[in-house]
Amino acid sequence: MNLFDAAADAPLAERVRPQRLSQVVGQQQVLERLRRWVEAGFLPSLIFWGPPGSGKTTLARLLAHELDRPFHALNATSSGVKELRQLIDGIGFPRPLLFIDEIHRFNKSQQDALLPAVEAGRLTLIGATTENPSFEVNAALLSRSQVLVLDSLTADELRQVVERAFVVDRQLSRRGLAQLDADALLHFAGGDARRALNLTELVVQLQPDGPVYLTAETLSAAAQHRPSRYDSHGESHYDLASALIKSIRGGDPNAGVYWLARMLRGGEDPLFIARRLVILASEDVGNANPTAAVLASAAFESVHRVGLPEARIILAQVVCYLAASPKSNAAYLAIEEAWAEVERTGDLPVPLHLRNAPTRLMKDLNYGADYKYTHDHTGTDRQQDYLPPELRGRLFYRPKGEGRERELRDWLRSFWQGYYKY
Repeated sequence: MNLFDAAADAPLAERVRPQRLSQVVGQQQVLERLRRWVEAGFLPSLIFWGPPGSGKTTLARLLAHELDRPFHALNATSSGVKELRQLIDGIGFPRPLLFIDEIHRFNKSQQDALLPAVEAGRLTLIGATTENPSFEVNAALLSRSQVLVLDSLTADELRQVVERAFVVDRQLSRRGLAQLDADALLHFAGGDARRALNLTELVVQLQPDGPVYLTAETLSAAAQHRPSRYDSHGESHYDLASALIKSIRGGDPNAGVYWLARMLRGGEDPLFIARRLVILASEDVGNANPTAAVLASAAFESVHRVGLPEARIILAQVVCYLAASPKSNAAYLAIEEAWAEVERTGDLPVPLHLRNAPTRLMKDLNYGADYKYTHDHTGTDRQQDYLPPELRGRLFYRPKGEGRERELRDWLRSFWQGYYKY
């Protein structure tokens, strides 16, 4: 069967799919490695990791064509272990290529079912995933495969894809391309070659006669709205959350609200964002601006009560406030260091003067003896040991000189002069 046969009424993306590796646009580093393997007549099992429309399926088909190998394809969303084993049992020689689209959707048992055939060399596996294979593909299968990372296409690469379509496709070549705004195409297609071609086809349908104009106006009319590639349960979820937190930590409210908008437009749960902001308010702003934690906590409750779309205003307020606040991670570092100390020294006894003494026996054993009630003393006379003797003078909390925390540091220096080295 010709892997590239496409009916005249097939979608444009299918009709103009590249016939050779040399026709693939972009992904030059990946293509160089593939060409070396093809020239050597050898191909290891592969995992193509990249965003939608970056060429994963096309490359898999081209490798089978270039190596003259049988090609079998499964989609992980609709195939189970039974279908997988039936296909593997029916495999003959020469060694075929088994392409599994969205391999990250295979569970552990389904992925394990592939191992014997891959290890025995009965087939060459090519998996395609939009998710980080480090998290979504079994370690055993991953160790037997080469991971190749594909990138979104640039504006110039999308232009090349569309211009080629007007050359190789009969329907489009009869019309001709009058104008192409590559930046607008990138905006509406988002680096996805398939979507760029689908949009092109929609524009052609909206312009029934004459040369085709792919402008910001015509593409916008075809697209209606720009789609988001955001996956609230996938890697982009963690990448955008990381970008949001790091922008706020770095004091950039402009970047903060941008990443907030990206997450919300992509369908992120606003309560997830609100929870992250509550954590950040203590971890990164801390006592440099104690009001930040109050505002973030209030925002969490408000987002819960209000919901979208209005919740985005509340979240934007908090993002801007946290980003513009002075920063201190001193409280975060304090609990981390104290936690490590407890791990190292274990359950050190509570000093007797700090112990509670509700019974006569406890008082006779000197529980609570010599405790200084702070309000009854002044100056350095108020000082006493609150840590176990083994940790006397040990600093965990080191206030920084930012915002309100400077005042806390100055007060602690005055209170503990000669005892703690603040």
